[in-house]
Amino acid sequence: MIVKIIEKDDEFYKIADLVDSLKKSSRIDESGAIFTFEGIVRGKEKDLDLDKLILTTPDKEKTEKELKLISESVKSKFGIYEIAIVHYIGEFYTGDTLFLVAVLGPHRKETLDALKDVIERTKFDLEFKKEEISKTGTKIIMAGG
Repeated sequence: MIVKIIEKDDEFYKIADLVDSLKKSSRIDESGAIFTFEGIVRGKEKDLDLDKLILTTPDKEKTEKELKLISESVKSKFGIYEIAIVHYIGEFYTGDTLFLVAVLGPHRKETLDALKDVIERTKFDLEFKKEEISKTGTKIIMAGG
């Protein structure tokens, strides 16, 4: 399965690529659901018009390993068959894709719950630094780690 942290311009994946990888699973005949998520850059917030966003992690290999551990943990917790994840790092603009997740499972409820868990754990458990750059300055958000 695909579980990667990727520099924005090094490789390119779409949700369809992740779904295609899940459909090659040996468990596809037992599956009844695939749920997906695509996280994109939001250009406007309450008091911010974003010019660009820079997302980094201090140790890409460590973060990717932790992402794989999240995937395995979620599979076990929810009885899910496969999870594919791509999280990009680098420089982004409004509408750019940051985060892709696809989950293959036996039924819709646990598959959707697993998707939500992957999203939340990735956001809060992994060490990322997000710099939101606007005309009014730079806002730095640290997550996880």
